[in-house]
Amino acid sequence: MQHPGSQELQRTMKTRHLFMISLGGVIGTGLFLGSGYTISQAGAGGAILSFLVGGFVMYLTMACLGELAVAMPVSGSFQTYTTKFIGPATGFTLGWIYWLGWAVTVALEFLSAGQLMGRWFPDVPTWIWSAVFAGILFILNALSAKAFGEAEFWFSSIKIMAIVLFIILGGAAMFGLIDMKGGQEAPYFSHYIEDGLLPNGLSALIITMIAVNFSFQGTELIGIAAGESEHPEKTIPRSIKQSVWRTLLFFVLSIFVLAGMIPSDQAGVLESPFVVVFDHIGIPYAADIMNFVILTALLSVGNSGLYAASRMLYALSKEGMATPALAKVNKKGVPMNSLLLTLGIALLSLLSGFFAEETVFVWLLSIAGLGAQVGWIAISASQLAFRRKYLREGGKVEDLKFKAPLYPFLPVLGLLLNCTVLISMAFNAEQRMALYCGIPFILLCYAVYHLKIKKTKQMELEKQEIQLNLNKKMLL
Repeated sequence: MQHPGSQELQRTMKTRHLFMISLGGVIGTGLFLGSGYTISQAGAGGAILSFLVGGFVMYLTMACLGELAVAMPVSGSFQTYTTKFIGPATGFTLGWIYWLGWAVTVALEFLSAGQLMGRWFPDVPTWIWSAVFAGILFILNALSAKAFGEAEFWFSSIKIMAIVLFIILGGAAMFGLIDMKGGQEAPYFSHYIEDGLLPNGLSALIITMIAVNFSFQGTELIGIAAGESEHPEKTIPRSIKQSVWRTLLFFVLSIFVLAGMIPSDQAGVLESPFVVVFDHIGIPYAADIMNFVILTALLSVGNSGLYAASRMLYALSKEGMATPALAKVNKKGVPMNSLLLTLGIALLSLLSGFFAEETVFVWLLSIAGLGAQVGWIAISASQLAFRRKYLREGGKVEDLKFKAPLYPFLPVLGLLLNCTVLISMAFNAEQRMALYCGIPFILLCYAVYHLKIKKTKQMELEKQEIQLNLNKKMLL
């Protein structure tokens, strides 16, 4: 049993929790709302190709994370690995940009969820619903890691059931197995034939790949939850395998049905392509059903975001990169100070969503997008550095309980592809803001580390050495 102020988290999460936490961070508005943009830009076949490539990058990154997380199952995950194998300044910077990214993302989920409630309660102000959802998610996270994992399990289950239902009904309508509303003919593969493979060229495919890659981000939450999972050497490999293949299956099959049912020249202007397909089939209250599912998706991502950000602060504190107060956990094993600070920043960001929507909020969201991509780059780079050091110190590959396949080829390929996505952001007007805001923030973090954190750590080490010498003299 943990005591108040104890410095350790509890290992209470099972495989099903880890799997659903990963899906909870991934399946959100990127799929339910953003998929229409991908189809409109890349065409039917190009959209599937885009998601397959994005899924391959996800697989490479998660394979690297699996090796690291099984060897060192800590709550700081890739921030801790980056500090240990690449450098403390880089680890410090990564931890803070990733934490801020999730804190702002949580604010966005509160704001979006409040706006969705306007469909059913148009007279209730958005901020009231945002506050209600913030309170609910705080309570779920404050109870215990197990309570968070259980809530995420049910949030994600609703999303998965909706996707499976959509794939079955949409696929049946696409191939004429069930009648469509108004006597419309089944499209079969007509939209794929009309579009060809890349109707808007390779450049359109590359631009959509940036958006697709971001839609897969969130799977790395498995690594953060590793510090609170039961038997990590068993649960982490199983969870990563399940998450990668099932996420890819859900996404690709959904896009296959969406692109088959909706012409690409209509997909980009639709509120949610899922609503349109349900409407084509003639399912009553299709828009309300999807509104509920998207609301669940938003709360799920917000729930995962609060968890991930608070554990990242905990890890930064444990490594002397933040105030020691943030490493304190309560009797339930929850780092309450880290959770409260994360929620506070999320609520401040939420205020900017109402009052500075075109400026501050956009900047913060840009940093959020960059933080996730930098995290994936750090995972690939850390695995390469870890394996090199492990072998240099006499470790045997066969002793590793989980290994990234085809080392070093696939990890290097993953690192190059993730770096390519980051660089390609400069060529996309919508994503360029992430670099404009993110690069100065990264430079600021490096400066803070070298000017303050590093000096503080050196002073602490010097104090410890002096105390050690005094103790030796007293013994003599």
